[in-house]
Amino acid sequence: MSLHTRLMVLGTVLAVALPAVGSAQATDGYVGSWVLNAAKSTTTTGKLPKSETRSYSAVPNGYKFESKTAYVDGTTSSSSGTMLYDGKYHATQITKDDSSTATRVDATTVKTQNKSGRSCTRVAAVGGKTMTMSCTSTDAAGKPSKWLSFYDKK
Repeated sequence: MSLHTRLMVLGTVLAVALPAVGSAQATDGYVGSWVLNAAKSTTTTGKLPKSETRSYSAVPNGYKFESKTAYVDGTTSSSSGTMLYDGKYHATQITKDDSSTATRVDATTVKTQNKSGRSCTRVAAVGGKTMTMSCTSTDAAGKPSKWLSFYDKK
C-alpha cells in the first residue's frame, strides 16, 4: 500500500472517529443545570435543603460541577470541583480537605466516592428532564445517613 493510500485511510478513520469521541460527552444525561425538587427528596439526617442548584459541564474524561444549597435553618453551602474518570481521588470543595473519585457507569449514571466515606450514585432519566442522586455516609457520631434527592432540569 502506498504512503498516499495509507494517509487517505488514516484521514478517513480520524474523520469518522474524532467526532464520535466528542459526541459521547455531549450525550451525558447529567450535563446542564438542575434544581432540587425538595418535595420529593428525603433524608435520614433531618437537614433537608430548602433549595439547591447543581450544574455539570463535560470536560475531557470527566466533568466540572458546582452546587449552591440553602437549608431551612438559613445556612447555605456551596461546592465545586472537577472530577475525572481516571480512578484517582481529586480535591473538591465539597467538604474541607476532602477528595473524591468518579466512575462513569454509562451516559446517564455516575458513581462517586469521597475519602471521608460518602458515596453517591447520580442517574439522569432517559430524555434528560429529571435526575436522582442517592447518597450514603456516616455522620461525626458514626451514625449512618442516607438521602435521596430528586432534581428537575432547568
